[in-house]
Amino acid sequence: MTLSAQDRARRIKIILFDVDGVLTNGNIWIIPVPFVSPHGAVTTKMIEAKGYSAHDGAGVSLARLGGVKCGIITKRVSETVALRARDLKLEFVYQGEAFKMRPVREIMEKEGVTLEEIAYVGDDDIDLPVMRQCGFAVAVANARERVKAEAHYVTPHPGGQGAGRDAIEFILEAKGLLQQCIDAYIDENNPIPASMDIGKGGDLK
Repeated sequence: MTLSAQDRARRIKIILFDVDGVLTNGNIWIIPVPFVSPHGAVTTKMIEAKGYSAHDGAGVSLARLGGVKCGIITKRVSETVALRARDLKLEFVYQGEAFKMRPVREIMEKEGVTLEEIAYVGDDDIDLPVMRQCGFAVAVANARERVKAEAHYVTPHPGGQGAGRDAIEFILEAKGLLQQCIDAYIDENNPIPASMDIGKGGDLK
């Protein structure tokens, strides 16, 4: 029997995201800044910058309210990714992963979940091995066409513009939890712990 996207989404316990092109629009800015060495020499240091969507950040909070854990798996290694992951308090953070099934298998063993209970959101060929095996494969609107062709669901918004939120809301809606999570998120009488939702913009203190 062929499962619908809603049937697949209903089983999800963990949502994993690629970063570049999924949680960002895929642009990577390399910015030169002055750097003074301990010996006083002035050189130029290159800093990588990316842009993230606040809608995706709120989506992570909604997922957590719905009992769904979130994480990222990316090939690049970037301090901006680490900062964003800490800001959102993601449960799983893997950088420098050229073969993304390796961390997926590690997460499965650690959390005691099956592939059918994992969703993956991707945009490019490197994401296909996980998308082909996970329970719910999501492609963002700006994904390569061959990636979209293998997805169970394609988000209405592109990466960096709420695609992550689209995937989260689809899953919560399939579980019948979306409105409940939204109500809890905005209910002053049922406050969310500040540590769960208040971002500090890279200030980790």
